[in-house]
Amino acid sequence: MIDLYYWPTPNGHKITIFLEEVEMAYRIVPVNIWAGDQFKKDFLKISPNNKMPAVVDHDPGDGGEPLSLFESGAILLYLADKCGRFIPQELRSRNRVIEWLMWQMGGFGPMLGQNHHFCHYAPEKIPYAIDRYLKETERLYGVLDDRLTDHEYVAEDYSIADMGIYPWVVSHEKQGQDLDDFPNVKRWFRMIEQRPAVARAYRKGDGYEKPVLDEKVREIMFSQGRRK
Repeated sequence: MIDLYYWPTPNGHKITIFLEEVEMAYRIVPVNIWAGDQFKKDFLKISPNNKMPAVVDHDPGDGGEPLSLFESGAILLYLADKCGRFIPQELRSRNRVIEWLMWQMGGFGPMLGQNHHFCHYAPEKIPYAIDRYLKETERLYGVLDDRLTDHEYVAEDYSIADMGIYPWVVSHEKQGQDLDDFPNVKRWFRMIEQRPAVARAYRKGDGYEKPVLDEKVREIMFSQGRRK
């Protein structure tokens, strides 16, 4: 059994997609990031960076105590190896999946996150920041589109790299992107969107609280310094 500490964000959806694809038993533990649940002491023991998702595997492969993991990319790698699915074992193919997963973790996700922040959440509209992240978002979509020119999926077969990238593309309109400008991304996106496990994963996020972006929520989400 896997405990999944979750809120329906792109990073949260990555893990429910994987778990639904492999039909692994899991229990969702909601972490309401708008209310500050990510800063609770019990959660910080599992995720010291106060970010979700995180998991606790109560049946790790070494037979030892429950194993906790934070960072969505690390979780996907762990679960893929645990199940022996969605990551190749052959050296070159495996590292192709890993490099595209790291591309998402190091660039695509963080830059699109800044796009979301400055375009939609920042209390002050800063033209330089908005333009900066819109252009970087467009550049990254172009990198992905080029990759998919002669690849059905971002690596070879459908993998955890696709699962990591897809949830960030779901909000392409919010990011100021038109998929018609990226036809290979659009083809790939529609193909993954139609997977039954992906649809089930997104239904897991139905019914969660929608935030009211007041000053209290802004302080929780965007104004945290070092916590002692």
